[in-house]
Amino acid sequence: MTAAASDLRPAQSLRPGLATGRLVRLMTRCVSEMRIDLRGSVVLTEAATGPYAVTPVIAALAGAHEVIGITASSRYGSVSDVCEHTMELAAAAGVADRVVVTTESPYSVIGRADVVTNSGHLRPIDRHLVASLKPTAVVPLMFEAWEIQAGRDDLDLEGLRQRGIPVAGTNERHPLVDVFSHLGTMALKLLLDAGTAVFGTRIVLLCDNPFAPYIERGLTAAGARVRSVPSLREAEPDWDPAAVLVALRPQPGPVVSQADAEVLAKRWPHAFVAQFWGDLDRTALDRLGVHYWPRQAPGHGHMAVLPSDVGPEPVVRLQAGGLKVASVLRTPTALRTAFDVEFLDEL
Repeated sequence: MTAAASDLRPAQSLRPGLATGRLVRLMTRCVSEMRIDLRGSVVLTEAATGPYAVTPVIAALAGAHEVIGITASSRYGSVSDVCEHTMELAAAAGVADRVVVTTESPYSVIGRADVVTNSGHLRPIDRHLVASLKPTAVVPLMFEAWEIQAGRDDLDLEGLRQRGIPVAGTNERHPLVDVFSHLGTMALKLLLDAGTAVFGTRIVLLCDNPFAPYIERGLTAAGARVRSVPSLREAEPDWDPAAVLVALRPQPGPVVSQADAEVLAKRWPHAFVAQFWGDLDRTALDRLGVHYWPRQAPGHGHMAVLPSDVGPEPVVRLQAGGLKVASVLRTPTALRTAFDVEFLDEL
């Protein structure tokens, strides 16, 4: 799950859920509850904007000797924004002396990193980057392992295995991480932004992955009438929904293709398509007069609504969960507790 727009600028300080003090409390609580221990390590990760500014700071709060946050200017914010936000949080958390934000290439520092996260500005972790890792390094994935098979091509998993570099996904459904419980709220926000009241609304949920029960539960709790199916061909043609919410595993091509657009235009001419996950053939939808949301496509394979869109809690817990995976991978197998192992989502 990827970075969101900057939310820590003084102009947005009226959003109390993103207040610096509150973020520090959330981070500190997660480090304590998850028992994250990165003492003595050098962590190479991403420095980003908005709630994602927490990642380097969590690593430092967990005891990392040095945290290097790689960054670059993007549509979410400039390098100066990232530096300001990250170091503001680090100072408030009392760890500014152990956090560095840089625009240098990962190759300049990766050889001494004990932990390398597969975060935004570090991707892709390709064969060249893998070859530069120290043999004792670990790579925690900041998502569940099944997503590797869901259209992601930014990790040389075979290269990591050949070098014997420990790698594992994050159990996002662990009670102390529990990002999946926010999926319903994220879907609700997507539909509200599209101009749908949700309450009393008929919605077809196209979902072929573990997101389905969480999204359906959240929408149903908000008063929607939801029919969940893994593909369009299994949907009831005479049900007449107001929206078709697409949450399908990304593929090399659109998960809603031209053929699907033709079916939608004929079957439910008054429904719109809400993209949660999985790419849409927007050209075909436009040509056939099928409305969709959001108007602007996210990056290929990326979600169109992010955990950060509903507040910092899911982001802080997800990033902390990924760093907990790092601390477990650094622990000899024989010394890992049952509590530790529950955070791992093995590939």
